[in-house]
Amino acid sequence: MFDEIKIIYEDKNVLVINKPAGLAVHGDSFNTEKTLVDWLLKKYPDIADVGEPMLGPKGEKIEKPGIVHRLDKDTSGVMIVAKNQPTFLFLKDQFQNHTVRKTYRTILAGRISFSPEEMSRTINLPIGRSRKDARIRVASRNAESNLREAITVYKVLENFGKDFTYIEAYPQTGRTHQLRAHFKAIGHPIICDKLYYPEGLCPVTLARQALHSFSLEINLPKIGKKRFEAEVPTDLQNTLENIKSSC
Repeated sequence: MFDEIKIIYEDKNVLVINKPAGLAVHGDSFNTEKTLVDWLLKKYPDIADVGEPMLGPKGEKIEKPGIVHRLDKDTSGVMIVAKNQPTFLFLKDQFQNHTVRKTYRTILAGRISFSPEEMSRTINLPIGRSRKDARIRVASRNAESNLREAITVYKVLENFGKDFTYIEAYPQTGRTHQLRAHFKAIGHPIICDKLYYPEGLCPVTLARQALHSFSLEINLPKIGKKRFEAEVPTDLQNTLENIKSSC
């Protein structure tokens, strides 16, 4: 899995990678496999003390060297890592203040039709933990507790009959599982998502949720605004082609 990690950009302060699907960013009580953090510490041992640890679901301390934000294990695409503490704080401030522009590509179940004058739509639903499963986030005021504001803007890129819609999404906040929870809440879950859409449509060409971090626009220290992009991976491309050919 480590040989699938592609470096998009690197300087003395940051590392930007294209994370492959199937690789967790860091370990926790649910995941004891090799992670992106293991790769980072082997390749960049000096970042061991960069960042801030977190408490896991069982109260365990989880080290996250250089990690400013994360992608779910089965989500692919652009991630940025800080190489030193001043840069970590510089990037963290942008994520906390929602000034980072994040773009995702995903395939949803069902057809979403926009009127000709519509450029985009907004999902504004708070997110909290599920009362039934602590792994799941629910975009509803009926969630367990600690509801947090969550806003997602999205636009349709292409419809494929009545069963699939290819979209681009721009999360304005950064909640855990935000896109997965938001699109399930509006009745169009991300296809092949084993946690949020376990019994739903899933083409044989795809073995993970159809979610890809396509681009990230952020200010870098002493450089200014930069945009990084990771092309849509082969499994999603093949799925789109197969869906298109079957319509």
